Amino acid sequence: MRRSRSIAITGLLIALSVILTRFASFRLAIGGIEGIRVGIGSLPNMMAGILLGPWFGLMAGAFSDILGMVLSPMGSYMPHFTLTSALLGTIPGIVFRALNRGKKHSEPSLFHLGVSVACGVVVVSWGLTPYFLNSLFGLDYRVIMPVRLVEGIITIAAYPVVLKTIYSPVARMALKAGAI
Repeated sequence: MRRSRSIAITGLLIALSVILTRFASFRLAIGGIEGIRVGIGSLPNMMAGILLGPWFGLMAGAFSDILGMVLSPMGSYMPHFTLTSALLGTIPGIVFRALNRGKKHSEPSLFHLGVSVACGVVVVSWGLTPYFLNSLFGLDYRVIMPVRLVEGIITIAAYPVVLKTIYSPVARMALKAGAI
């Protein structure tokens, strides 16, 4: 029963991620290619990873990218970006679990949430995604990195605050429902 509820919550977070990523974000084209997407579409995937665990973050990230591609295609399907979306849900969950090892669903610290989000941003938004944009489309790092760096700094500053605000009510609801 617990796993079913976690899957249901993950499904809701996937739907929210698709809406926020595909339909409520700002896209900046660089050289005719979407070089950066500014929005909060990765927040539900990170929430799944942090609240429910890394595997649920991985599922939320991967399925939200695939479903988003089906509903609102932006060119041909690139599994590279499904991987980056999955990792952006997984890495914060792994880091958060490691930092909170042995603690039982207490109020998360802003610092732990910040470190968790920062690890995902550094590895994925500043590492893998620019690498894929460069290797697949030939986009120059000098063009894509400044905007990505600014967007990442804003994400690292804002997401932990939003996650902390959302975490307690969602965690109470999930605990009450037996999902976590």
